[in-house]
Amino acid sequence: MSSPSPVFVAGTGRSGTSRLADVIGEHPLIHRIPMETRFLVDPGGLRDVADALTHRYDPTVGEDALHRLSDLLTVRVPGRRDDRGRTVPELVGEGRYRDAVQQLWPLLVAHTFDEPAPAEGFGDGDRPAGPFGPPSRRRVVPRYFRDRGDLLGILRDLVDTLFEGAAADAGKPTWCEKTPFNLLCMGFLWELVPEATIVHVTRHPVAVLASHLAQPWAPSTVDGALAYLGPIYHRWLAWRDTADLAGRRYVEVKAEDLAADWPGQRRALFERLGVGDVTTRSTFEAHRLAHRDRRFDDETRARIDAVLGPVVPAMGYA
Repeated sequence: MSSPSPVFVAGTGRSGTSRLADVIGEHPLIHRIPMETRFLVDPGGLRDVADALTHRYDPTVGEDALHRLSDLLTVRVPGRRDDRGRTVPELVGEGRYRDAVQQLWPLLVAHTFDEPAPAEGFGDGDRPAGPFGPPSRRRVVPRYFRDRGDLLGILRDLVDTLFEGAAADAGKPTWCEKTPFNLLCMGFLWELVPEATIVHVTRHPVAVLASHLAQPWAPSTVDGALAYLGPIYHRWLAWRDTADLAGRRYVEVKAEDLAADWPGQRRALFERLGVGDVTTRSTFEAHRLAHRDRRFDDETRARIDAVLGPVVPAMGYA
């Protein structure tokens, strides 16, 4: 009870992931990383590097993966702010973040060298195109990890340094990270943090669709939203049907159930996370789940049912 496992929150987006992460992070033993960190499962992140330096290895693939990871960790993540103007480095400790990233590269790079770059302009042979010396570019030879576990240990150290450090700063023993598409990366997340609990919050797929239509980052038409959401559901269901979730620390909750019996469902959730029940400021309320729902006409609903019809019962809804 005094040392719960780390928690990842997952969902389709617009299913209650942010609210659920808030609830979990308001427990006195669990610190919520206050924004989506994006470097674990996003393109160019730890998941891609884990594959590129192991079973997908060749020097070109590995170097490209390290280029993308460098861009993600040193440019895109520090440059992205949440709605309060904060960045991930600020939220986990800027010095801690910069030091951890700097210490990562020697562990992933086997060798570096300078490659002459082609001269620009009319230069030919050994003649430079102008009065300046020939340019060059820095190249790296990525390490190859025959034992994937060795690489995962390095990547896990980065996560522990940042997330456990942020939790310790908050006076809590463990952490919770929320990124909706953790949903499609559970296998990797359990490789990275085997003791983690993954909490998957669901919502009726038609309500999820309606909520997506109001978001600036999602398609604004029904057909566009269906094209976006349909593959997410189908990929999750295909993976779920082959995964042994019964043997994992996996918790699935419906947003509607949380709203219908908040105190009881909250108590059950915390029990499954291995912590005692506490009252939280954040709650699930039925009117908040329904306030973006739209009334679709019959023709539109028929198009929705053609895509989501099989998904609805598969996700446990009528």
